[in-house]
Amino acid sequence: MAKVQYFGTGRRKNSTARVILTPGSGSIVINGRDMSDYLNYDHHHIIVRQPFEATDTVGSYDVSVNVKGGGFTGQAGAIRHGIARALTSVDPDFRGPLKEAGLLTRDSRMKERKKPGLKKARKSPQFSKR
Repeated sequence: MAKVQYFGTGRRKNSTARVILTPGSGSIVINGRDMSDYLNYDHHHIIVRQPFEATDTVGSYDVSVNVKGGGFTGQAGAIRHGIARALTSVDPDFRGPLKEAGLLTRDSRMKERKKPGLKKARKSPQFSKR
């Protein structure tokens, strides 16, 4: 018998997360490692669990995530976005609480590109009169 799986893709900054939800005990596996091994800080764990708390489904689904790009904070945000999108495919009634919590909105803030003649996006070389 085939397992029921729900998919969602989340993005933030330069990170992209592909999320698979399956009914289960609530374990979260990121890139083949447990979440507590992969994400070092507790506030990242809180960010990842936010969609489940908004929909009162804590411990109902096992999460398997493949995430790449960016740093840990961007990856945690991408995982949160992907879980929220996957939960909307589980039950369309979850869309309201997730939207109200702001978890379905893609955070469009990206790093600004470096411009020629400057050291970074806006930082200019030190000025010297002579």
